[in-house]
Amino acid sequence: MKQVIFDFDYAQILHDPSLKLGIVVWKHKPENSEYQNAFEVMIEYSKKHIIENFLSDIRNQGVVSPENRKWFESVMIPKAINNGLKRAAVCFDGNVFKKYYINMIIQVINKYGIPLKVFSSEEDAIKWFQSFYK
Repeated sequence: MKQVIFDFDYAQILHDPSLKLGIVVWKHKPENSEYQNAFEVMIEYSKKHIIENFLSDIRNQGVVSPENRKWFESVMIPKAINNGLKRAAVCFDGNVFKKYYINMIIQVINKYGIPLKVFSSEEDAIKWFQSFYK
């Protein structure tokens, strides 16, 4: 059962305790500070609630700046792993710029041994996460 943790104008942050799942659903292209804040909120939340799985729905996110991508790779991924992240998924619509962004993230996260899968729907991503708890 998903619970809304925060609902910003640029993103909604949710938690599904049954799947130990944190979710960020982007509503539009965030400013740099908003992009980073959404992930920082999730990290803070994960200090008190187990989050082993993470889903980012980027269908409405817009293009992520190179600075934010580098910040995500060098700061956020290590923080998330230190807080217990075991697997991640992205829900995305196939835009070529987003595909480049995702491929860059996949290369980095693979170095940490964390599986990252890409899905076209949140339902398919949820089914994948559920497969680890049967």
